[in-house]
Amino acid sequence: MAAVGRGAVRRLAARAAVIRIEAIWLSVEPLDMRAGFDTALARVVTVFGAAHPHTAYVFANRRSDRLKVLVHDGIGLWLAARRLHQGSFARGRLGLNEPLTPEQLDALVLGLPWYRVGEASVIRVT
Repeated sequence: MAAVGRGAVRRLAARAAVIRIEAIWLSVEPLDMRAGFDTALARVVTVFGAAHPHTAYVFANRRSDRLKVLVHDGIGLWLAARRLHQGSFARGRLGLNEPLTPEQLDALVLGLPWYRVGEASVIRVT
């Protein structure tokens, strides 16, 4: 388990020769931040049904001041952690596991309201 800073998960994803992320899922189920690979993988299987290759699964703790990201790179697993010293990570819609875009993941990791990034922030006049 490695603690990572801003954009570290994104930088990991940018290393195409090492790791490729095609899908990102945010779980609404909190995860104990003491969880290691086995516990995080068991939670992914429980919540999402399986750990799919080239997919990142993002979990927050109950206070939403810490994140853990489990990535299945097609060969093995990566586990990254992020902690905010102030504030909390923005939660999505309650009760729904959310697919995220890479831009939304960047915003989430920074503690910004990720659900306002991309199509969700478009204002339309009817």
